[in-house]
Amino acid sequence: MSAPTTSGNHPPREQFSGQVGFILSAIGSAVGLGNIWRFPGVAYENGGGAFLIPYVIALLTAGIPILFLDYALGHRFRGGPPTVFRRVKRWLETLGWFQVMICFVIAIYYAAIIGWALSYFVYSFDLSWGDDTAGFFTGDYLQLSDTANGGAWFTLDFVPAVLIPLVLVWLAAIVVLVAGVAKGIQRANVVFLPLLVVAFGILVVRSLFLDGAVDGLNEFFTPNWTALGDPNVWIAAYSQIFFSLSVAFGIMITYASYRKRRANLTSPGLVVAFSNSGFELLAGIGVFSALGFLAHEQGVAVGDLEGISGPILSFVTFPAVVSQMPAGPLFGALFFGSLAMAGFTSLISILQVVSASFQEKFALRRQTAALWIGVVCAVLSVVGFSTTTGLFALDTIDNWSNNIGIVASAVLMCVFIVWALRRGPELRYHVNAISTFQVGRWWYACVGVIVPAVLAYMLVERIITLVEEPYEGYDPTYLLYVGWGTLVVLVVGAIALSLPRWRRDPEDFVAWPPFPSSSATTTSKEAAR
Repeated sequence: MSAPTTSGNHPPREQFSGQVGFILSAIGSAVGLGNIWRFPGVAYENGGGAFLIPYVIALLTAGIPILFLDYALGHRFRGGPPTVFRRVKRWLETLGWFQVMICFVIAIYYAAIIGWALSYFVYSFDLSWGDDTAGFFTGDYLQLSDTANGGAWFTLDFVPAVLIPLVLVWLAAIVVLVAGVAKGIQRANVVFLPLLVVAFGILVVRSLFLDGAVDGLNEFFTPNWTALGDPNVWIAAYSQIFFSLSVAFGIMITYASYRKRRANLTSPGLVVAFSNSGFELLAGIGVFSALGFLAHEQGVAVGDLEGISGPILSFVTFPAVVSQMPAGPLFGALFFGSLAMAGFTSLISILQVVSASFQEKFALRRQTAALWIGVVCAVLSVVGFSTTTGLFALDTIDNWSNNIGIVASAVLMCVFIVWALRRGPELRYHVNAISTFQVGRWWYACVGVIVPAVLAYMLVERIITLVEEPYEGYDPTYLLYVGWGTLVVLVVGAIALSLPRWRRDPEDFVAWPPFPSSSATTTSKEAAR
């Protein structure tokens, strides 16, 4: 049976030019800021070399299975999250818009971090941060409001050094979105991903030959086997895999929908998953080699250093490393250039979810949707994150949207798709019908039991912690409005966007290949056609 080239009265869908373009774009989405600044610290704090055991198990039992779930949904039902979930079951559309809202919120603050990286790329050439890298980052650069001494938690006092690169990031992102999937997103990844690998590879090799690098690597890889008995270490491993692969909030669903009907899904999925993990390991080697050098220069143990993960690692600790090493400006330019490229390829994938979803529901032209989405996001991004209180907002919104929003999305997706609607067999059949690597029945256990169980535990634990303790010691009223308010925005936005009528009926659709089970097809209008 030949694959249909169109779906009902819908126009032909954009497509990646081929498998290589898709793989590079998917890797570009997965490899982001978290690979560079989150994985090394998480691994170090959770058993060092021993952490790689739960990490690999989490990759095989959660990361790859849920990546296949995203691919199967997007490729079979041909759309962004709202379209896909609407075609699975009418009332499930709201979950699709919930994922879109998550992407919308993340894009707004994610761009700000890329702007910081661009600024520091320029600062690298003359080491503008001086000797006090912490003071420069929060004071001279961010001009952070001093809330400890009565400073405001929210202001509209714009910081030009943050505002200008942030505007440039948004202009570049809008240009890529307007150009489309093949001419925009794919071309950007074909250029930036190889550059990222080369630049970061040079940086890692250089780090390995620094004085003290071996001490850093020993600190990173020395296994603490007793840590494997701590449930929190295993939770940390699943958390890292989950957030690193860009799964369960619409990105891989949307990307898979741009593949040809007969496109292989599982083999490219394995390439993406292992490439992402490989880059994380590479980042860990580079980061801890550099930290070993810094500890050597300061005459302290690596374990005594502060700031080994997150923004502090990138914008405080690493500038301190750069300032003390030979050819520091070049090293700094490579690091912050890599950070900016990794962030940008992830940003455009996040924005594409939002743009594609609006295109499909409201029958908008690609250029129109890209411009509107880009401009609205840019304005909100500038107002919220280029001010003297931008860091507080970024930190708070990131915590709530990621640790609660994305995790809740993943749990709901697995429960509804696998348990409530029993669509697991259909999706497994779809993947196996067109792919070389066959997915066995083990996949049901992973996406139906392991993933929702682990993530539900993470979700409940995180909510309890946030209720009992003010996050990072921030003002409780501020956390109520900005933190919990973020969740309200996600939910209300998802419901509101589900209410308008579709300009084109999403259920006027043919799912291919036909699922042979009569019991499944009779419950699904679109799959029975």
